[in-house]
Amino acid sequence: MITTDKMIARKDGAIGTLTFNNPARHNAVSLEMWQACAGIMNDFSADPAIRVIVITGAGEKAFVSGADISKFAEERASNNGADTYNEAVEAGYASVYNCPKPTIAMIRGYCVGGGMGLASCCDIRICTENARFAVPAAKLSVGYGYPGVKRLLDIVGPSFTKEIFYTARQFDAEEARIMGFANRVVPNDQLETYVMGYATTIAGNAPLTIDSIKFIVGEIAKDESARDMARCDAMVDACFASHDYEEGRKAFMEKRKPVFTGK
Repeated sequence: MITTDKMIARKDGAIGTLTFNNPARHNAVSLEMWQACAGIMNDFSADPAIRVIVITGAGEKAFVSGADISKFAEERASNNGADTYNEAVEAGYASVYNCPKPTIAMIRGYCVGGGMGLASCCDIRICTENARFAVPAAKLSVGYGYPGVKRLLDIVGPSFTKEIFYTARQFDAEEARIMGFANRVVPNDQLETYVMGYATTIAGNAPLTIDSIKFIVGEIAKDESARDMARCDAMVDACFASHDYEEGRKAFMEKRKPVFTGK
């Protein structure tokens, strides 16, 4: 697994946190950072103790502001270099989007370009009142591929997707909430407390139910012919056949908080 001090992974009980740590450049992302992102996310995904993953940026000014332009000369000067970089970006996105566990983007400040692409890969996006969102591709004549456009469209719909790309302007947090991109907007000084409270709530719920919902929602987003209905049914059946189902019923009757194990 690629490691770098510009990507910080932390495990606190059932919550894994991935921090893009390049605040001097508004958490702009280099090749090695994307490569490390995929490795960290795959580790979180494989760790049975981790039930929720929070993704954020270091400092107070940005979530992620896109590619680190200062690295272009060494990382993207040739066609081969550009291909390697683009493959690493997609692998990073895929590691978040395909993660079987709930993911929360904790957004403060700028969420621009690749930052919006990354946030689009997460299940839930919670931002501060001072957050700013944009995809400035049309100001740079940059093309965006099908996967990234589709992920955004699945969240905000066709009309807002076109508006975001056509205008290339910055949208504030309230506009992002109206579009459906931001699930919640909170005061600037309450973001981490709010997000960690949300993550703790999710982590305390039944993992088999959470896993099944994430998978089924993902299948619904696919073309009908590509959906794995058998697995959807099997995951629902597994919930009812689980020890956790019995524990949930007992806890309800005994008026106590259930202790779910994912079994």
